Amino acid sequence: MIVGDTFNPASDPYQPGDDVQVYVSKTDPDTGHHGKEGTITDVLQDTLGDESGRELDSYSYRIESDCEEIDIWFRHRDLVPVSQ
Repeated sequence: MIVGDTFNPASDPYQPGDDVQVYVSKTDPDTGHHGKEGTITDVLQDTLGDESGRELDSYSYRIESDCEEIDIWFRHRDLVPVSQ
């Protein structure tokens, strides 16, 4: 959920079918996708959460936006749930 200039990624991993919005900083190489809304299509789990101590860091996602899958894996912290 985005409130003003702050955002809150979901407190649980996203699942295929969840609707999200990309929220990356202006300095992120993928900033061209900032603000896009889409649907989770694929979930990848790695060991980054073990290294960082934050479980949700282990999750990356692919999303479909405007009927096309974006060819980038977004980290959990880069996505916020779309309010229904």
